[in-house]
Amino acid sequence: MATATLLGLLYFARDVLVPVTLAFILSLLVAPLVRTLRHIGMGQTLSVLAAVFVLALSFGAIGGIIGSQLVHMAASLPQYERTLELKLETLDELTVRRVNSFTAQAGRVLDRKPEPPPQTLQSDVAVQKPIPVELHEVPANSWQVLQKVLGSIWVPIETAGIVLVVLVFVLLEQEALRDRFIRIAGGTDIRLTTLVINDAGARLSRFFVSQFAVNFGVGALIWVGLSVIGLPHPLVWAALTTLLRFVPYVGIWIAALCSAVLAAAVDVGWSTAISTLGLFVLVELIASQLIEPQLYGHTTGLSPLSVVIAAIFWSWLWGPIGLIVSTPLTLCLLVAGRHIKALSLLDILLGDTQALTMPQRFYQRALSADSDELIARAREFLKRDTFANYCDLVLLPALHLARLDLESGAISKEQQMRVRGAIVAVIAAIGGEQRRSRRRLRSTVLDKSTAGRLLRQQREQVSGRWQGPLAVPAGSVIVCVSLGSMSDDLATELLVRILREQKIDARHMSIEDMEGAPPPNAAEAVSIVYVVSAFPSEERSRGEAAMEKLRREFPNACAVSVLLPGMLLQEDEVGPGPAMRGADKSAGSLGHAVQICLDMRRKAAEARQLQ
Repeated sequence: MATATLLGLLYFARDVLVPVTLAFILSLLVAPLVRTLRHIGMGQTLSVLAAVFVLALSFGAIGGIIGSQLVHMAASLPQYERTLELKLETLDELTVRRVNSFTAQAGRVLDRKPEPPPQTLQSDVAVQKPIPVELHEVPANSWQVLQKVLGSIWVPIETAGIVLVVLVFVLLEQEALRDRFIRIAGGTDIRLTTLVINDAGARLSRFFVSQFAVNFGVGALIWVGLSVIGLPHPLVWAALTTLLRFVPYVGIWIAALCSAVLAAAVDVGWSTAISTLGLFVLVELIASQLIEPQLYGHTTGLSPLSVVIAAIFWSWLWGPIGLIVSTPLTLCLLVAGRHIKALSLLDILLGDTQALTMPQRFYQRALSADSDELIARAREFLKRDTFANYCDLVLLPALHLARLDLESGAISKEQQMRVRGAIVAVIAAIGGEQRRSRRRLRSTVLDKSTAGRLLRQQREQVSGRWQGPLAVPAGSVIVCVSLGSMSDDLATELLVRILREQKIDARHMSIEDMEGAPPPNAAEAVSIVYVVSAFPSEERSRGEAAMEKLRREFPNACAVSVLLPGMLLQEDEVGPGPAMRGADKSAGSLGHAVQICLDMRRKAAEARQLQ
């Protein structure tokens, strides 16, 4: 009911809302000029009146010039009618008539029934021809002509006058309107609301001024280009281009099509029409690909679909004016949605930002068992970033979401297997380890092993229980130990694969593996021992005992505790995490853990060079 009421108000009150909306949009456009005039010493009222006078004078001059051009164009239209008819006849001959001829021949071939001979009806009574009757209007006098002219231009003049009057008062009471809005929207937090309004107003004003400047420049280039080409009345098409370019995506091409039609009517050949279309394409490419990105970015922050739907919606409500102001109005709604919590739905519906974060998208696709899309998106990520950052920023946060649902009982066992299978497929595809066979992988996903242990088992099938040779140089092996939970196993396996991607001999072990006798010369071979905990859990409480045991097994190794926070990480959050008692160093992310190893390797190599 509220939505229907709002739509009804927008539609039936359009005669009031359209001028007011145009006045507010123009106020954002004129505000920089008003501030400039006040800065040079003019008062508030005088600055507003001067700015509005300049705006009205500019639009009046442009309207007068365009009106005179339209009068001359109307007088010249009969001259172009015959040329356009000849071209239409040529196009009809090349297209429609050939299609009709082909259709007729195909119909005769398919229809083999003989047609009955036509029967002529003869009548003994002669048919009388109708007597033509012509109706002529009484020639209009001067007063009637004046009434028709005033009736056709009165509505635009009335609307323009209302817009200018409202614009003057909006500019005069700009600060008072801002104070009232602050009182209504955020009287309890004036500081935050003021920052939001100032930011939104500055952004919108900068965007409108930049867009107007770009569109005016495009119109000027079209004017010069059409004058060089020789198209009559180029100023009309330049003004039409400037206005229609406010209509996103299609406005410029509507102006180009209209100009090309006139060019085809003027020239007997097709060179003028082709040159006109080429001019529009060239100017639009320069404006959209070179100029606009430098002024206000490639996009306005609106999704392309929302811009098109907004153009249809506002043109349905307010006609041609709604089509022109559709993008500014939708942009205002988007800014409101981004700054006002109650209107955040508008930001989701209208904005071009991703509705789901990368971890949320990963988890959603994993629940749907869509591993192919996950692999494709992971490879796109790896083209611009590292595997370690992918694990820290996408995979582990997605695993955290799955863990929260698992603890609350919101995820079924079938969904657990889907998530586990998707994680195994993605890591096996991008983690630097070759899968033995897809068929074998799918069968092992159904057992009770965790995803981390499944991935570890794949490597053990190739390299043996110790995941590599036992006879290795001293200090060349990195041992990564999991504290035992499913998340710990996966995080440990990810760390191993990241290290192996760096050509480091890393091996995945569990606390149970430490119970048996270690391989010979293991203490000398291991240089770093990582103790990995993916999330704060019960298993993390036994981390200190595991650290002490590893200290006894590998006394010469550097002990590093990797205690991941279990929350989403930003790209700059790669510093050390909380230190575990008994650890030499600590890391709060997989990327930082790998960097510790690389730094130690680099220092060891520099020391050997000095020796």
